[in-house]
Amino acid sequence: MTEPLRAPLGQQPFAFVDLETRFDPELDTLWTYMRQRSRPSFNPDLLVEFAGWQNDIWVARSSGAMPIRYVVLGSRFPGVFSLGGDLDLFATHIRNGDRAALVRYGRACVRILHRNMLSLEQPIITIALVEGDALGGGFEALLSFNVVIAERGTKFGLPETNFGLFPGMGAHCFLSRRLGAARAEQMILSGRTYTAEELYDLGIVHALANPGQGRAEVEAYIRQNRRRHSGHCAIYEASRSVNPLPLRELEAVVDLWADAALRLSEADLKLMRRLVGAQTRLLDKAA
Repeated sequence: MTEPLRAPLGQQPFAFVDLETRFDPELDTLWTYMRQRSRPSFNPDLLVEFAGWQNDIWVARSSGAMPIRYVVLGSRFPGVFSLGGDLDLFATHIRNGDRAALVRYGRACVRILHRNMLSLEQPIITIALVEGDALGGGFEALLSFNVVIAERGTKFGLPETNFGLFPGMGAHCFLSRRLGAARAEQMILSGRTYTAEELYDLGIVHALANPGQGRAEVEAYIRQNRRRHSGHCAIYEASRSVNPLPLRELEAVVDLWADAALRLSEADLKLMRRLVGAQTRLLDKAA
């Protein structure tokens, strides 16, 4: 078992800027919401907080201070779960030819997803609560959860191929194991947007909720299944044993992603900027 780094001396557990947490003792559930004040993407500051959040969960659960059996992650941003990677940061690193920075960012992402996939090596079931769109890395992140509960009408997509790149933070590895290599490649290469209903039919989304009822659906799921918690944990552990995904595989894909990013043309970078601009305008309307 890998013990995480401890929080700096004097730092309170679960004290974050961009993550809101609350423990529900009735359901033994840690509710967590991303509450970014800017573009809801996985910027470096949020990645640092996610690493600290995972450490705090591990310490709280393993020490018995907080009997966490379920961890739920959602977003407070209206209509958006996450827009994925920090495209502005990518463009800067690409223009500077800074492969090391791209690899550093990507590996920080996949380390977090890999620990989530392993449920932090604790008897915890992880649940993604999707009340808004999940694009790029936002979609990739969902694939590391045991359970995904999404509101009807939410959209999911991997748009990276539209600007000459590919999703390098886990999508290929996770989807290949769930759908098979050919279907995973088809989904990634299409660059298309999928609805929650389509992903439910594929088995990627595990339950659907009506708009505005996502949290209630998660609560109902936990109440209906908490007596089977130990069995479910064992099933997820067995699945990981039968079809393991080592961290080194995720990191190897990150390296390939960084190399591909550095081969992008100026035209590709302009398309990336346009996507950022379109997302920003969408967010301005939602604000």
